[in-house]
Amino acid sequence: MTKRTSAKHKLDRRMGENIWGRPKSPVNKREYGPGQHGQRRKNKLSDFGTQLRAKQKLKGYYGDITEKVFRRFYAEAERQKGDTGENLVGLLERRLDAVVYRAKFVPTVFAARQFVNHGHVTVNGKRVNIGSYRVKEGDVIAVRDRSKQLAIVLEAVALAERDVPDYIEVDHSKMTATYIRQPKLSDVPYPVVMEPNLVVEYYAKN
Repeated sequence: MTKRTSAKHKLDRRMGENIWGRPKSPVNKREYGPGQHGQRRKNKLSDFGTQLRAKQKLKGYYGDITEKVFRRFYAEAERQKGDTGENLVGLLERRLDAVVYRAKFVPTVFAARQFVNHGHVTVNGKRVNIGSYRVKEGDVIAVRDRSKQLAIVLEAVALAERDVPDYIEVDHSKMTATYIRQPKLSDVPYPVVMEPNLVVEYYAKN
């Protein structure tokens, strides 16, 4: 369902981590980076490099969001009250494609964006085909009737490798999900450690 399969795996290897927690990640077999010099890229990162990697990892996790869009998320998070890093994660988790992924309607976040773009999802009964659409507390996200038997949906529901977080209430018998609240960083089930505080430091200096 996604044209970014190879690039997605390359991101895993570049970061040296199984970012999405998928069994087929090449990091499970090779912990070095991609390319002919991958095994030699073990040098200690500078502060800038550490901050840049934290940004690339968080940005990549949500389907490799463009830098322009990601910076816009950061700017909004900075304007909000409270911790900017926590706010950033909360805003990213409100993306419709992220909610569709969290609800286990599809197996990957890349597939979630494509699934939304192809018109398979409704929000409060109205079809929405924009992956970046921002859901609100109480919104009901549903898979359209004609899409419930798609192989990708059935595969995702059966996945045992991840659970639905408690800020989303899901009924897989009806293929509906209710967005309960905006999560904190500790609520989000990232398979790897995300460091939004380093992302804040990166943008504060650049």
